Amino acid sequence: MRVALAWVLLCASTAAAQDRGAARGEAAPPPSVAAPAPTVAHHFWDATNVMLIGGVAASRAMDFTSTGHFRALGDREWLLSNRIVDNKPLFATIELAGVAAAIGVAGLLHRTQHHRLERWVSVLHIGVTVGGAIHNYRLKAPSAAHGGR
Repeated sequence: MRVALAWVLLCASTAAAQDRGAARGEAAPPPSVAAPAPTVAHHFWDATNVMLIGGVAASRAMDFTSTGHFRALGDREWLLSNRIVDNKPLFATIELAGVAAAIGVAGLLHRTQHHRLERWVSVLHIGVTVGGAIHNYRLKAPSAAHGGR
């Protein structure tokens, strides 16, 4: 995940540097011979992004409920502390911040003309979050043989 975030930031900074160079009248680098076809520009809040951001919000809601499920079974949270997860308003705020972060990253990629990445960030976010929620729902109560964890 850190590598993906670093790559996204690198792409965004490279695009911003190219835009600054063009604004100063500097010549753009020559186009490559095998340049990919340009992606079709779209409005940020088009039907596809509304659907994807809705999917991100739904997947974060699934994560919220699935985490509550495994905490009710007596299992321990490993990513955040149990105190954070057991504080429902705080945990809901963290989940909403995840949705806001997805919108922000998609918006940054949209602004820098990286439309494919803009869509894929949401798709990957949904996939990882739904996968985690499914994992959480499949967990069984910790057995007494393992010390109740």
